[in-house]
Amino acid sequence: MAANKKLATSFSAYPQAKRRTSGYKRKMSLYGFLFALPWILGILMFSAYPLAMSIYYSFTSYSVLDPGQWVGTGNYKELMSDRTFWTSIYNTLYYTFISVPLNIVVGVGLALLLNTRIRGQGIYRTLFFMPSLVPAVATTIIWLWLLNPQFGLVNYWLEQIGIPGPPWLGDEHWSKPSLILMSLWGVGQAIVIYLAGLQDIPQDYYDAAEVDGANTLRKLRYITLPLMTPVIFFNLIMGTIGAMQNFVLPYTLTNGTGSPANSLMFYVMYLYQNAFTYLKMGYASAMAWILFLIVLVLTVLIFVTQNRWVHYQGKD
Repeated sequence: MAANKKLATSFSAYPQAKRRTSGYKRKMSLYGFLFALPWILGILMFSAYPLAMSIYYSFTSYSVLDPGQWVGTGNYKELMSDRTFWTSIYNTLYYTFISVPLNIVVGVGLALLLNTRIRGQGIYRTLFFMPSLVPAVATTIIWLWLLNPQFGLVNYWLEQIGIPGPPWLGDEHWSKPSLILMSLWGVGQAIVIYLAGLQDIPQDYYDAAEVDGANTLRKLRYITLPLMTPVIFFNLIMGTIGAMQNFVLPYTLTNGTGSPANSLMFYVMYLYQNAFTYLKMGYASAMAWILFLIVLVLTVLIFVTQNRWVHYQGKD
């Protein structure tokens, strides 16, 4: 009888304990929501609302000084017949498809060299990383001096070995290659990521390869590069997104004109020009959403192809 009474008491106390637990969970959830509330409000006010309004404005003739009228797909139709719009797309894709792979090749190559155990290794790593810390305006001034066709150091060095220097930024055929050359200046940030990826490769793989008689090139081809592909994949995605939004360097080089002959008129530059020079905010909003679709398509294509060339440890 005493045992049954004790058992009944414990069963009657169970709902009360459960209610206390659920009340504590609700209280902690409320505290968590209150702590996250500033971030949620910030997202809604500074991201979600502008995003929704930019979609709406892309279908209007809105400007800063005029509320505008609903024009439907008028902005998108006008863009299709805008020659400068197509020129900016060509310039941006040209820069992206050349600079991103080139930065990956140079970055991986330098990371492999900086990963070798030599005296002063830390100093060399610091020297290669430091240029990426230089502000864009300072970088522009440096390269304008280096690539000056009359007294620039690059043409001077080329003349010393018997090669006539090109006009670089002064010629529409050399302006984009010049900008691609400048993009290598900031490869130091990618090198740090590649070095981290190299440190993540287990030494056991290299030891096993040495036992099998593999030389340095075979280790590089069958061990290092395959296991570096996840890091290369990450930098490929981020580099593509960044290159499609290239703005600061060409804008400061040309003072926003895109000269010579619009060869440096990049997509985001033309978007900025329409938005803040011509105050065609609706037109610029339409351009922004087209850029979003282009970046989305390129990113999806890269993700689709990753199964063919990206190798993760433990999955192959």
